[in-house]
Amino acid sequence: MAENQENQGTMALLKKIMIEDVPSYANKIYYSLGFLSATCFILLVLSGIVLVAGGPAWWLTNPWGIYFRSVHLWSTQAFVLFIFLHLLIVFLTYAYRKPRQLTWVLGGLMLFLVLMEAEFGYILRGDFSSQWRSLQASDLYNGSGLGTVVNNLNYTQIYGIHIAILPLALILLLGFHYFLVRMRGIAKPHTEKIQVHTVKAKHALLFTRGIVLTVVILLLATVFKSPLIEPVTIQYVASHDPELMAQTLASELDHSSDTATYSDNIDPYRYDTRAVYIAAPYQQYIQSQKGALNQWNVFQREPSDLQAKQVAAANDYFTNNGSLTLNPVNGNPLVPVISSLVYMAQSGLYEDSLRAQNSNGLNPSYAIRFLSDTGVLDDQAQSLGITTEQYGMIREESGHIPPGAWWLLPVGWMDHTFL
Repeated sequence: MAENQENQGTMALLKKIMIEDVPSYANKIYYSLGFLSATCFILLVLSGIVLVAGGPAWWLTNPWGIYFRSVHLWSTQAFVLFIFLHLLIVFLTYAYRKPRQLTWVLGGLMLFLVLMEAEFGYILRGDFSSQWRSLQASDLYNGSGLGTVVNNLNYTQIYGIHIAILPLALILLLGFHYFLVRMRGIAKPHTEKIQVHTVKAKHALLFTRGIVLTVVILLLATVFKSPLIEPVTIQYVASHDPELMAQTLASELDHSSDTATYSDNIDPYRYDTRAVYIAAPYQQYIQSQKGALNQWNVFQREPSDLQAKQVAAANDYFTNNGSLTLNPVNGNPLVPVISSLVYMAQSGLYEDSLRAQNSNGLNPSYAIRFLSDTGVLDDQAQSLGITTEQYGMIREESGHIPPGAWWLLPVGWMDHTFL
């Protein structure tokens, strides 16, 4: 009896929420696109909660973590697709006209937030794609002015935006959007010449479509898993190309690197590359070398004119592929300083040192900017075919299935035309 009453109460609540009377054409599938979009959003929230509970190590290595990451990816693909189609149908059927202008505007705003949410999600995935996308998006944000409030290289900030701020904003907008639809009903034909009958909405059919979509997404996540290409690390660069590592350190030393000379409408990288990439890591390194002479302190005690000459000489030395050595070359203490940092990087401690300089280890801004200065990220992206010039947004690191961020295709077109 109690269960019966509970079911009746649930049905009564659903009747209050759902639209009962609709134009006869509203039971067709292209009028279910808003509901299917909401279904995808629910899947994203549920899979996202599981991913947050498991953490990055779990979703990158555990089979179940990989599966839920794949569900999250395919739900995103479906979510963006159905929102696009939903807005297109609304536009083609003139359903945005008075008194539904606000409903249309809210839908457009939700699409914008969904695209932002998708890109932030890619940045948090934890693979090479995350590194590359965060780097490329940071240039976009700095050029547009958004870089004043969003540091795309700060994973902690992006994490908070992705799992809290944007989802809450979407829930509020979605609720208000549906309230307006519920209050005003399904739009009638744009001309009185088209006669339609009012019928009962087929809720069972609507939910069946939602269930079928859910099953399809779960199956796609099983067959086509979310790709994962290991991120590039400074340790990898130092181990495989110590000359490049030394040359990049030398460019940070003399402030000639891309980070040191960064120029855009907003420059969030105003830190001293010599202090961040040379002085601080070396001081940490030398403390672990008992009895070793602190060559950085030797350099610091030199007259300023001699320091300038030694910086230039060190840059020339490593640019010409000079050998790593812990002894000064021609009395230049910067050669062993840079050599020591290369060895430190080969052990994996250099990148840890950079992360330790930030407020927490989840903010890899210094490390990603350094990797960008080496040019290795560009080379890797080029080899994978995911640069903007290659229309890389339409594919993933490992191919076209799962598809990439195809909704960014206009960016590639603009890059090939007038940008």
